[in-house]
Amino acid sequence: MFDTRTHTRRVEELELVNRIRERVDEWRDAGFPGITSVTRRLLEHWHDREARPLPFYFCQLEAIETLIWWVEGPQEFKQGIYLPGDGGPWERVCNKMATGTGKTTLMGLIITWQVSNALTYPKRKEFSAAIFVVAPGLTVKERLQVLHPGHGKNVYDEFRLCPNEAMRQKINQAALRVENWHTLMPLKEPDRSVVKKGAESDEAFTRRVLGKLAGYRDIVVINDEAHHAYRQRAELKVSKKEAEELGIDLDEATRWIEGLDRIHRTRRIRRCFDLSATPFAPTGKKSTEKGLFDWIVSDFGLNDAIEAGLVKTPRVVVRDDALANAQSYKSKLYHLYDEAEVKEDLNRKAGPHEPLPDLVQKAYALLAHDWRETARRWREAGHDTPPVLLTVCNRTETAARIERFFNGGDCPIGETREPDRTLRVDSKVLEKAERGESVTRDKDYAERLEAIIRAAGLPDDERDDLLGAKQEEQLRALVDTVGKRGKPGQRLQNVISVAMLSEGWDAANVTHIMGLRAFTSQLLCEQVIGRGLRRVAYERDEDGLFLPEYVNVFGVPLSIFQDVGEGGEPPPPPKPSIQVEVVPGRQPLEIRWPNVLRVDTVLRPTLVMDWEAVTPLTLDPMQTPIHAEIAPALAGQADLSKVSEIDLEKAAAEFRLQNLVFRAARKLYLQSADVFAADKQYLAVQLIRLVEQFLAGDRLHIPSLWHRDPLRRRLLLAMNMDTVVGHVSRFVQVQNTEKLAACFDQENPIGSTAFMRTWYTTRPCAPIRKSQISHVAYDSVWEKAVADLCETEPAVLAWAKNDHLDFKVRYLYRGSSRNFVPDYLIRLSNGKTLVLEVKGRDSERNRAKRAAMEIWVKAVNEQGGFGRWCFSVVFEPARMRDTLLLHAG
Repeated sequence: MFDTRTHTRRVEELELVNRIRERVDEWRDAGFPGITSVTRRLLEHWHDREARPLPFYFCQLEAIETLIWWVEGPQEFKQGIYLPGDGGPWERVCNKMATGTGKTTLMGLIITWQVSNALTYPKRKEFSAAIFVVAPGLTVKERLQVLHPGHGKNVYDEFRLCPNEAMRQKINQAALRVENWHTLMPLKEPDRSVVKKGAESDEAFTRRVLGKLAGYRDIVVINDEAHHAYRQRAELKVSKKEAEELGIDLDEATRWIEGLDRIHRTRRIRRCFDLSATPFAPTGKKSTEKGLFDWIVSDFGLNDAIEAGLVKTPRVVVRDDALANAQSYKSKLYHLYDEAEVKEDLNRKAGPHEPLPDLVQKAYALLAHDWRETARRWREAGHDTPPVLLTVCNRTETAARIERFFNGGDCPIGETREPDRTLRVDSKVLEKAERGESVTRDKDYAERLEAIIRAAGLPDDERDDLLGAKQEEQLRALVDTVGKRGKPGQRLQNVISVAMLSEGWDAANVTHIMGLRAFTSQLLCEQVIGRGLRRVAYERDEDGLFLPEYVNVFGVPLSIFQDVGEGGEPPPPPKPSIQVEVVPGRQPLEIRWPNVLRVDTVLRPTLVMDWEAVTPLTLDPMQTPIHAEIAPALAGQADLSKVSEIDLEKAAAEFRLQNLVFRAARKLYLQSADVFAADKQYLAVQLIRLVEQFLAGDRLHIPSLWHRDPLRRRLLLAMNMDTVVGHVSRFVQVQNTEKLAACFDQENPIGSTAFMRTWYTTRPCAPIRKSQISHVAYDSVWEKAVADLCETEPAVLAWAKNDHLDFKVRYLYRGSSRNFVPDYLIRLSNGKTLVLEVKGRDSERNRAKRAAMEIWVKAVNEQGGFGRWCFSVVFEPARMRDTLLLHAG
């Protein structure tokens, strides 16, 4: 363990985790014995580095493998392993993963594994298709909406978690609910209620909390930020102060677990998967040691994440040119709050106008100067959003003084004097926002928020909607969108908070942190610095490793750090990312395609007509009355003085030939059931086309010129349609012909450039005009040449690079089903859509792709309804224009 007084490096020996890791390694080397065929297919897919643009992190794969080992692994690989629980009636299993290492994706892996197995093997109790995800606040709950299979940015499609479409369809059948933990609180009786209903029963509680999920039993629970959910044992007396040091609300922690206990009593919790970067709970002991959860099965800590480059590297001050702390001999900037003059001053109820301690002002001058250098570099690199300086302080009075220090112009770095870019987070308002509760409106604070919103550069309608929202909703909207382009918090550069901000706060542009509060443990240091560890970009070097990113820290005595060096250089800016999106108003440039799961070869009955053998058909008008006169009959004699007419010419509009042809053809096939064994409606449609061709030719003879008038001719045909159809059918034969039948994705049959989700890239790219997509990103000079040609060639009406469009064609290669993702979709002036692939060289695998693509094109063209499609591969840049013009005719 670590010494909280000297803040030495924290090293906890997780003996159980290490023993489990050895067993999982042995189990993996043995080929994952004991798992289902579904799980094996999933593991193979998740380990396939070509199955997705970015492979999974090692820690994500290790975490899901460990869970699978615990649930499905044979007992021989678990000998001597005992996993303690929390003392409750249902099992908990915890994955410890540092901030920024992909816990949300791991949840998607867990759900995919559980649901696909549960639906395939409904009698096996290890799995469940009913998943209840509990979040620690509204911010996290909103981020976890991507776990719903129907969400526009769901993790299953975003990270391609399913190896095939059939399994992906099973995920759509999951019974999934994501809720804020506050729904687990018991209902309160209204104070002024006349009718006293009494306490809410467990059954009523379950139905209210689970909603539609209440119809299921044997539920799997996933606790996100699970350190907020622990069972307080009777023998432990945990102080409120001790819990606060861990950022834990005692009422929240126990209510969370009590609510799950009530669900277990009514519906049974099969198993609970806990995820947390800091799965600690107070022990109730007098010492400052904190207890790790006993049920942790895998661990990927902050130090591991930093060394692997998955998060930013925190850099703390190791020396300066002033006198060091007399006791520790460390720089006073290392733990500012620990300095006597700082602690004493910041712990009093001072007004906002009172100056900050002198040492704090000097520290801010240094950190703000470093921030300004970083901001300059980011601007020069092309970033739209600024880097953020984050302060975490001890009390609301201190936060108000810091806000005044910057907004009032006391900070010597002029670029920080931006009131409309400085957000003081009122922790009480934010806490209410996370709970979904209302707060009493603070007029001064409300005016400050409204000024920030007006300066955020939002479209007028979005700005007005946000200005009309409640104060807590405005604050949450600003906090949740720090650093996100096009959002309320996009221009914020200075965030001051008393609390450590909510878990799930995913601002990636925090580059500087100031800590002005007590830090009694390294755990607390990790929680504060964790708010600034998310990476901006994921660029790799020539060795495939992530390029380093840094967060510079003052006042947080973290023992995991990198020396800032003699020069004190500001962190290098990551490459700026470009937002690639669908441009509103470019609907005419939309390109649509069918999402084909597979192409089947089928035998279809087809009507074939021998046109050379067809004899002319004569329609004698004298055999077809279209006009008649009627008169009343009296005493056997007609009264010709009262004659009236029936003239079909007056009702000619009622006789539509196409309708009459269809009726006659259908009648023929219904009468000839023994002759035509195939689908009568299908063959009738073919016969209609043949009859229409017959009538359009010169094989119909009408001897009367008067009846060749178009109106009378139509009446004559209408009255003799059964004769026409019968005549044509004499020369028709049924033949079985081989056709390609496209099997479409029933859930998502049509793909479109309009459906592309907004994404960001640091690759070279340029805006384009002849596409519904705003930009094209280049991976090579070839691709730039294709883009330039499509933009300038008149034969190209619209085009799109197949980047994040999810247009793919399945093909077989060496016995495995794979996805072919062609490079471009190009709509030509002759109405054709060209699928274009550019290749430097050919290979056996590329030939397999081409064969599948050609079959796809043929099937889609035969199916009809999607226009004409064509496909081509270009191996030489000089052939690109020739290829376009060839297909454009």
